[in-house]
Amino acid sequence: MAVRVGVQVQPQHASFEGMRRAWREAEELGVDSLFTWDHFYPLYGEADGRHFEALTTLASMAEVTERAQIGALVICNSYRNPELLADAHRTIDHISGGRVILGIGAGWFERDYDEYGYDFGDAPDRLRALKRDLPRIRERLGKLNPPPMGELPILIGGSGEKVTLKLVAQHANLWHGFGDAETFTRKNEVLLGHCDAAGRNPGEIERTWGIQADALDSAGDLHAAGVEHLIIGVGGDGEGYDLGAVRELVQWRDATNRAAAAA
Repeated sequence: MAVRVGVQVQPQHASFEGMRRAWREAEELGVDSLFTWDHFYPLYGEADGRHFEALTTLASMAEVTERAQIGALVICNSYRNPELLADAHRTIDHISGGRVILGIGAGWFERDYDEYGYDFGDAPDRLRALKRDLPRIRERLGKLNPPPMGELPILIGGSGEKVTLKLVAQHANLWHGFGDAETFTRKNEVLLGHCDAAGRNPGEIERTWGIQADALDSAGDLHAAGVEHLIIGVGGDGEGYDLGAVRELVQWRDATNRAAAAA
């Protein structure tokens, strides 16, 4: 099984030009995918530090890159009307030449909700909203003129066993989660059960997984467990980003895929 790698260039604590440089550098290194995230404030470091909005950032990423798939890990379903969200991704897909992934999740960062006037509610409320809105997103993608340039894949982030993984089985082309290889194996077994109940071929869902810069030695175990796409997060520092760990992950991918091809 070939493995892909990506990087989430987190839109915090750096200048926008620093992000542009990081996207270009990461693509030159050979990553398969580039992501942002969807928050309004930094998640770590200086709480009121520099930060940029997701969809406008994604549109810029589409314009200045050429090859890698692009998306957000993940768009918060609560922040935008689902039809608008579908339309924006369709438009960005055209800007990018057909490279967009629509990554989405139920939302969790309470400060975003409070500061921007959204109702935080509770986790079951947010999951019910995601369940309601995913069919609306898919329906709107089918109505747009022009349509996306190809099949615009949907990525669902999260590992909740009762609801989120059921939504993955029903709607997603990619599933994204976090944790060690044991966690992936356990969650993947739950996903397989939901796929069976939904009549879905689980091979149609790409398993993507977050990996930390200080835990690159876990890449082999995750891949052996069934992860097909490893994504590393990189935060800003001053004006730019250190992509040293991204370079190491790309080198590991290349060596792994060469060994698999030779076997």
